[in-house]
Amino acid sequence: MSTTETARERRITLPTLTLAARTWGDEAAPPLLALHGWLDNAGSYDRLAPLLATRYHVIALDLPGHGHSDHLPDGASYHWPEYVRAVLGAADVLGLAHYALLGHSLGAGIASMVAAARPERIERLLLIEGLGLLGDDGSQTLQRFRDALNADPAGKRLRTFASIGQAISARTLATGLPADQARPIIERAVRTVDGGWQWRSDPRINRLTPMRLAESQVHALLAGIEAPTRLLLAEPATSYLPSEPMRRRAECVRDIRVTHLAGGHHLQLEHPEAVADWMLDQE
Repeated sequence: MSTTETARERRITLPTLTLAARTWGDEAAPPLLALHGWLDNAGSYDRLAPLLATRYHVIALDLPGHGHSDHLPDGASYHWPEYVRAVLGAADVLGLAHYALLGHSLGAGIASMVAAARPERIERLLLIEGLGLLGDDGSQTLQRFRDALNADPAGKRLRTFASIGQAISARTLATGLPADQARPIIERAVRTVDGGWQWRSDPRINRLTPMRLAESQVHALLAGIEAPTRLLLAEPATSYLPSEPMRRRAECVRDIRVTHLAGGHHLQLEHPEAVADWMLDQE
């Protein structure tokens, strides 16, 4: 498969903010809306999307507060319903009556909720390293609630880096994502300021969530997914996606197939050809 397809930039204007997106492929092709992970951006799909462009018109969004998209208005919080509303709003503006939906990590959780909210519009649901939202078994509910309310409401201050390379190194140190895989995300995640480079993302994204859904609520929402669903998980399992809870979640989705691939959390950057094959084999 060719990886020479050039990405195009697009702006999507919603009532309260404007989202940015990167697109690949013929606009007349079937649409595939792609959602990235927490603190990532549309650059997360720079290696995978060109491999899909012969089949799809790929539209990779920058979620609110990420990448080149606007931040949410003052007083708003980055809770999952706001992400879902933004994605549904973007699909409306783009005129996507029916579309395939791809998500990675947080984006997979949001994609799951979009599919549950508008099942009649999602033709297929493709998830990488995520199914549903982070849940709560009750053991940390009180402490999480206290910690969130005691934290600075503005979030962490933005760090300034002397170079993009330094920003990439910081991301590599924090997450273990290799520098070559982090680069397409980081190049889109920073802006020039006096003294160097600074994150574009809204500092409020880093705020702790005071309350999470109970796992039983996550299961109830997943039961609302009607589209054929395909889930790709890293092997060995990512620490915050343990195998047994993921198995129970998958049992809630009526038409799902689960596949495992050796690698890390960002499979679409680490093994783009294998992930593209997995996606296209689902048709």
